[in-house]
Amino acid sequence: MIRFALTAFALALGASAAPAAVVTKTVEYEFDGVKLKGHIAYDDAVKEKRPGVLVVHEWWGLDEYAKGRCKMLAEAGYVAFAPDMYGDGKTAAHPDDARKMATMVRENVKVWRGRAEAGLKQLKAHPQVDGDKLAAIGYCFGGSTCLQLAYSGADLKAVVTFHAALPKPSADEAKAIKPCVLVCHGADDFFISADSIKAFRSALDDAKTKYEFVSYKDAVHSFTVPGADKHMIKGMKYDKAADEDSWKRTLALFKDALGK
Repeated sequence: MIRFALTAFALALGASAAPAAVVTKTVEYEFDGVKLKGHIAYDDAVKEKRPGVLVVHEWWGLDEYAKGRCKMLAEAGYVAFAPDMYGDGKTAAHPDDARKMATMVRENVKVWRGRAEAGLKQLKAHPQVDGDKLAAIGYCFGGSTCLQLAYSGADLKAVVTFHAALPKPSADEAKAIKPCVLVCHGADDFFISADSIKAFRSALDDAKTKYEFVSYKDAVHSFTVPGADKHMIKGMKYDKAADEDSWKRTLALFKDALGK
C-alpha cells in the first residue's frame, strides 16, 4: 500500500510539473467593416503578463508559416499574434493571386496601417500581455507592414523585418519611429533594389533612428522560409544559416528591448 501511494504521488507530481502546451486560437475581429481572422499563441502555464509580439505574414496571407513563427515565440515566452491583413483569413497559393491581394492593401496606406494597428490593438488587449512591452516582426510584405506601423508612430519597442521591401519614410515619418529596428536582408535579393535600400537607410540616418541592417551573403528572397523553392520563382530560396542567425538576432534584440 505504501509503495502504491508513493507511486501515485510521484505520478501526480510529474503531471503537475509537466509544461503546458502552447495554446493557439483564431481571433475574429474587424477593421473598417472588414472581418478579419487573426491567430494567437501563448503558453497558458505562465500566469503573469509578458511581452507581446505582432507577427505579420508574407504576401501569401496568414498561412501555417506565420502561425509556426507565433508558436516559436510563444515557446520563447511571448504572446504572439498574427493579424489578418487580407480579410476573412484569405490565403493564396499562386503568386499572381498573392500579388493582387498584397497590392490591394499597399495601394491604400490608410487601410494598410489601419489593419496593422487593429492587429496590434488585439495583441495589446490580451489579458496576459504587458501593453508597455510590444514588438513586431514581419516577412516580405509583413516586414513592410511593420515598417508602416513604425512610421505611424506606433508604440513599439522593437521591429524586425525579414527579406522585406523597404519603403522610404518621409522625414516626419522617420522621426516618428520609436522602436529599435533590425533589418534582415538577403545580399543577393534582387527583388529589393539597391536604390530603395539606399533611400531607406538615408532617411533613417537623417532622423538618427536606432537601427541595424544585416545583409546575408549569398542569401536571396524568402531566406527564412523552408520550402520557399517549391513556388519555382527565381530568386526565392531558403538559407538555413541566414534563417538561424536572423532568428538569434531577433531574440537577442527582444531580450534587450523587452526585458525578456
